[in-house]
Amino acid sequence: MADPKGFMTTPRQDWPRRPAGERVRDWDEVYVPGALLPIISEQADRCMDCGVPFCHEACPLGNLIPEWNDLVSREDWRAASDRLHATNNFPEFTGRLCPAPCEAGCVLAINQPAVTIKNVEVAIADRAWADGLTPPRPPDRLSGRTVAVIGSGPTGLAAAQQLTRAGHTVAVYEKDDRIGGLMRYGIPEFKMGKRHLERRIEQMRAEGTKFRTSTTIGRDVMADDLRTRYDAVVIATGATEWRELHVPGRELTGIQQAMEYLPLANRVCEGDLERSPMSAAGKHVVIVGGGDTGADCLGTAIREGAASVTQLDIYAQPGAERDEDADPWPTYPKIYRLSAAHEEARDLGTAPAADADARLFAASTLRFTGDESGHVRALHLVEVDEKRRPVEGTARALPADLVLLALGFSGPDRDDGLIEQLGLALEPRGTIARDADFATNVPGVFAAGDAARGQSLIVWAIAEGRAVAAAVDRALTGSSRLPAPIGPYDRPMSV
Repeated sequence: MADPKGFMTTPRQDWPRRPAGERVRDWDEVYVPGALLPIISEQADRCMDCGVPFCHEACPLGNLIPEWNDLVSREDWRAASDRLHATNNFPEFTGRLCPAPCEAGCVLAINQPAVTIKNVEVAIADRAWADGLTPPRPPDRLSGRTVAVIGSGPTGLAAAQQLTRAGHTVAVYEKDDRIGGLMRYGIPEFKMGKRHLERRIEQMRAEGTKFRTSTTIGRDVMADDLRTRYDAVVIATGATEWRELHVPGRELTGIQQAMEYLPLANRVCEGDLERSPMSAAGKHVVIVGGGDTGADCLGTAIREGAASVTQLDIYAQPGAERDEDADPWPTYPKIYRLSAAHEEARDLGTAPAADADARLFAASTLRFTGDESGHVRALHLVEVDEKRRPVEGTARALPADLVLLALGFSGPDRDDGLIEQLGLALEPRGTIARDADFATNVPGVFAAGDAARGQSLIVWAIAEGRAVAAAVDRALTGSSRLPAPIGPYDRPMSV
């Protein structure tokens, strides 16, 4: 604890964002380049070095937050990087994409703004890359065992890196043409530049991990063949089965799933396309769904030049402060948050029919109507009460040339045949069933991440990857020194 009074004398200061009018003209990350390091040491000084740091419990990775806060306050970047990477394979991902449940569990957050844990984390990660503190760590010797990892999202990559470093020969299979899963084609460039992903992939290649892209297991390679070729198989395909909206008019053209829309914008940034065939340019856009994916669609549509963008959230607008009865500290509270995309919508006035930040709260879609050619032209909605019952007299229509459905995901995609070919048992909600050792009902086959847990956060995905790696290592060798931060049945703190 470098400054025992830091939390009393230093106010919270977040990484500043570029002006909205500037950043929507490009796809670069929204933050001011170089503006974090000058403030981060004092921000780390705000850490209270609690005797019982609940930020540990709030983070499924068990990040050693007070330790690396202290090291950053002293500007010991090498030691801070070592402590950070001891529990997290990809802190530059989580530092940009995680909603920071650790900050909700910060003891200081009981009655003050929390420590900027997420900003400290990303500062350490970026400084470590800049200073050459993240060299490849190939194993000293090989075990002679082979592992196939299906899926290259954060779970698959974390599992692969841990198993490679333990000495196993690991191949990662990805159905898309590039590695990264939803981090590659689901997360917009303005939230995380893909250079961060490319650096880790090159690090993993140098350590010995093999990558096989454009390969769908169950179609290009039969699941049984893969199981025969490898000593163990880890399924980390994610929860990509999107939820549908069953209302009249859903068959109209111009109504797309968010994960049909977002990858095309990412492909434009990758240079694969000159213009997205689903571009929002000049269109009235309505996004159905109030979560992070909806916000990603919002920021993307603004950058594409939409005529207007409105986001519908079926829940009532939350308050600015934690509800101590519903969400007591240190649980993650449901409060009003302003993402970078909502800030842009507010500042630029992109949704004249909605509230200041483009969201319409407590709004439920009734139906869609279209023109003579069968293209959507309007979304009809109604306000709802806390039990989602329509409020009489509140029905209205919004102009809509493009509707994006961002309603979340229910489980792994079953179209490729992987689940059926292996004969995997499923939970009632559609996720892959597994035991306390992450093992499925099929010998040698393990399941981790959203495919088994259900839709979750990136920090849980990485924790799952680390934990399943320990389970696989133990199954192959009889014991393991790899850390297992969570079990398959662990869940976030709740009341």
